[in-house]
Amino acid sequence: MPPARILVVDDEEIVCLSCQRILSEEGYDVQTRLSGPEALKLLAEEPFDLAIVDLKMPGMDGLEVLQAIKRDYPQVPVIMITGYATVESAVEAMKSGALDYLPKPFTPDEVAVVVKKALEARSMLLENLYLRGEI
Repeated sequence: MPPARILVVDDEEIVCLSCQRILSEEGYDVQTRLSGPEALKLLAEEPFDLAIVDLKMPGMDGLEVLQAIKRDYPQVPVIMITGYATVESAVEAMKSGALDYLPKPFTPDEVAVVVKKALEARSMLLENLYLRGEI
């Protein structure tokens, strides 16, 4: 089975590189983009199993990216990350369809656990959809 494909979207290159290193070491295929429009363009070209999206980005913010992913790629779970963690922003992200929320700075273990949980949830969703189709 091929490794899960993960898209990391953050306007800070250091965050993208850090997530790529952490997740690649966990065996995932990771691509990064520095803006929402770049990420949505890549999603239109290639399939991904999970997206990790920064909440605060110039131009198109993370909530706009989340809403576009939920609309166009509903099978792709989204984890929101932010350095501006507040209860309000977490609630807004979850109401908009984020599967989870991770405040910066985060540890490699925190990222790995949240990603594993999100991919397991995606797997169960896809299995459920398949079984419903069989019935």
